[in-house]
Amino acid sequence: GLTICGHNCLLTAEWMSASKIVCRVGQAKNDKGDIIVTTKSGGKGTSTVSFKLLKPEKIGILDQSAVWVDEMNYYDMRTDRNKGIPPLSLRPANPLGIEIDKGRFPQKDLEALFPGMSADFTSENFSAAWYLIENHSTTSFDQLKMAVVNLKKQANKKNAGSLAYVKGGLSTFFEAQDALSAIHQKLEADGTEKVEGSMTQKLENVLNRASNTADTLFQEVLGRKDKADSTRNALNVLQRFKFLFNLPLNIERNIQKGDYDVVINDYEKAKSLFGKTEVQVFKKYYAEVETRIEALRELLLDKLLETPSTLHDQKRYIRYLSDLHAPGDPAWQCIGAQHQWILQLMHNCKESYVKEQKGKDFFCNSLLHSPMLDLDSDVRPSPVSHLSQTASLKRGSSFQSGRDDAWRYKAPQQVVFVEKLTKLVVSQLPNFWKLWISYVNGSLFSETAEKSGQMERSKKNARQRQNDFKKMIQEVMHSLVKLIRGALLPFSLREGESRQYGGWEMKSELSGQWLTHVIQTVRLSSESLTALEIPNDMLQIIQDLILDLRVRCIMVTLQHTAEDIKRLAEKEDWVVDNEGLTSLPSQFEQCIIHSLQSLKTVLDCKPGEASVFQQQKTQEDVCQLSIGIMQVFIDCLEQLSTKPDGDIDTAHLSVDVSSPDLFGSIHEDSSLSSEQRLLIALSNCRYLERHTFLNIAEHFEKHGFQGVEKITQVSMESLKELDQRLFEMYIEFKADPIVGSLEPGIYAGYFDWKDCLVPAGVRNYLKEALVNIIAVHAEVFTISKDLVPRVMSRVVEAVSEELSRLMQCVSYFSKNGALQARLEICALRDTVAIYLTPESNSSFKQALEALPQLSSGTDKKLLEELLNKFKSSMHLQLTCFQASSSAMVKT
Repeated sequence: GLTICGHNCLLTAEWMSASKIVCRVGQAKNDKGDIIVTTKSGGKGTSTVSFKLLKPEKIGILDQSAVWVDEMNYYDMRTDRNKGIPPLSLRPANPLGIEIDKGRFPQKDLEALFPGMSADFTSENFSAAWYLIENHSTTSFDQLKMAVVNLKKQANKKNAGSLAYVKGGLSTFFEAQDALSAIHQKLEADGTEKVEGSMTQKLENVLNRASNTADTLFQEVLGRKDKADSTRNALNVLQRFKFLFNLPLNIERNIQKGDYDVVINDYEKAKSLFGKTEVQVFKKYYAEVETRIEALRELLLDKLLETPSTLHDQKRYIRYLSDLHAPGDPAWQCIGAQHQWILQLMHNCKESYVKEQKGKDFFCNSLLHSPMLDLDSDVRPSPVSHLSQTASLKRGSSFQSGRDDAWRYKAPQQVVFVEKLTKLVVSQLPNFWKLWISYVNGSLFSETAEKSGQMERSKKNARQRQNDFKKMIQEVMHSLVKLIRGALLPFSLREGESRQYGGWEMKSELSGQWLTHVIQTVRLSSESLTALEIPNDMLQIIQDLILDLRVRCIMVTLQHTAEDIKRLAEKEDWVVDNEGLTSLPSQFEQCIIHSLQSLKTVLDCKPGEASVFQQQKTQEDVCQLSIGIMQVFIDCLEQLSTKPDGDIDTAHLSVDVSSPDLFGSIHEDSSLSSEQRLLIALSNCRYLERHTFLNIAEHFEKHGFQGVEKITQVSMESLKELDQRLFEMYIEFKADPIVGSLEPGIYAGYFDWKDCLVPAGVRNYLKEALVNIIAVHAEVFTISKDLVPRVMSRVVEAVSEELSRLMQCVSYFSKNGALQARLEICALRDTVAIYLTPESNSSFKQALEALPQLSSGTDKKLLEELLNKFKSSMHLQLTCFQASSSAMVKT
């Protein structure tokens, strides 16, 4: 290696000896630096001395130089800028003609002093001051005067040089002129005297004979030469224009290889060179080129309209056709073909799934009628059973993992079809939309099209066809929506559209959970299309479809919920808890909550979606369905409570073991009586009214349901009517036997109020009635202690009313009879005092008023003693009538 002042000089270095290397230094960046020599044996060397790099002076033609100097054409820029002069006529190196004394001024300082100037007197930027400072810095003024004289002499010598040359050779010119004149006169004299024998005539004859002889001798050679020249010229033409002559074959080969860019470039070149030629041969070959280019246009157009095709290939073919100046508008033809292809794909998708559905139905029917079918073998679950086993089907869990064949078999064909259809549209429409955007902004066309103005024409066409493309997008959206409606909402199609977009066999409507999945699928498709920046007015029809699907999903879900609630009666196990409730109210509430939770994603509004309750009809329908659900459960309660004894399933009857002392009657008998079922139903009704229905109303409001007050009001009224009917039925079961036993008991043993003995105590009929009332109390308390005040009050009212009637029917009371009657009435009134109501108090009051008043204090004392005796003897039995007031709940 060789580095001089940081400049690598290895390329120009020449090894002379161990102590000498010759090289040329280029334009180094630094004017000071080291010389570093690197050898294989010694490695990289060092320099202890700093060297200075000087710019080389111009080396003249006659100056000695250690290196080769490239020769070049010198110009005297001051005397004649456009005329080249040979190197030997250069001015001398010392134009002033005086001694040159190089100064010691640094070159760098001179450059700074005269920026943009030069000391070279042949340069355009010549500076006389720089030249004098550099070459004559110590020259005296007299010598400079001599230099001026020398410059003037050199200028005068140049001007006088040409004239002196002519003067010196003047005699020679005259002599030449005389010789030419004598020759001319001699030739004229010979031609006048001897015309035929003149020298020129003889010369002409000789030359003609020589020419004829030469032609005779060399005719064949010359003919071959002419033929060879002709062939050579033809070959030269073929060689020179071989591009055109080989172009038809090259075009065919490149088309077969798919090198359309090469074909287009060659065609553009041939068109620019030979498009307007008048040479017949060139015209013939150029016509062949045009024929093959036309075939290429047709081939590219076929490939462009071929489907399926990628957006990249479509753009490529459009650019090729644009460069080939294809007639018409290939880009618009491609858009139209792509539009028709997408529509065809959508309809083919529908037809394939409809056929597959019918094929499955035929296969299933053949299996069902086959004698070889083993019903106990592995049978795939139906969609309904599959959904019933799944608590909630959420996108991303069961559906996301269910892309396999098993999921597709379980899912209804309509659901799989909608997924396939939306996936098809979402995968194809982006390329279709991008193709249109590229068509609008002109990016489909190459630079050639831009130069030819085709892009502007395309933009103009795009503006004119904007409405046509909008109709294409709308047609795709309408087909998508109608195909989905035909599969899921066939009733929403017009009569003429059912055959084109329908054709499905709707054996049973999809469940709400499958509709929820379909809604999620359509929503994701809508989001994907919105991301393409397609105008919202074109996608509004999809939003309308989503709204209809949401409404339908709500209706179907509520209908299925009503069916599920109707089947709750089959799940009633009559297990009573401490509050006198079965699991039925809880199951009812959980069923409603689960149904509403499954509708959460349907009820929630995504961006751009309207509320599902925006239409009044939808609000009314949902309200009626909700009321219907509540009414179904109320009917279920009534059915359970009024079912005959033989229809009750007691195989799974059980009791809450936490309160074994409360259920003695149930322990003793393994079956529930109709009165017990009525009590359980009344207890459930009471809980529904105070808790369940209110909780359900809150859930309805939470999920945005309209008309919740009406739902609650109508449901409460219906529930209260059922409660009242069941209550009256129970009272009729329990109070009528007690009331009916009073009159026979009073008059047992031919008892007469007119003639009776002194009272010895309360008679047995009243004790029996009290025991029966206590039995009612025990039965009610066993089921629900909260029902005790309500039931006991009505029983007491019935008994007191009957007792009052019987007293008022007596025509006459003896003294003892009146005392006996007052004793029994007071005993009954005091015993059931805790359950007295205004009606029962009034009845007791009327009964006492029908009796004669006690006149003596002895009778009053006897009455009091007999009452105390009665209460003491029946203290244990009457304990149930002494409950604390805190246990009393007014109903």
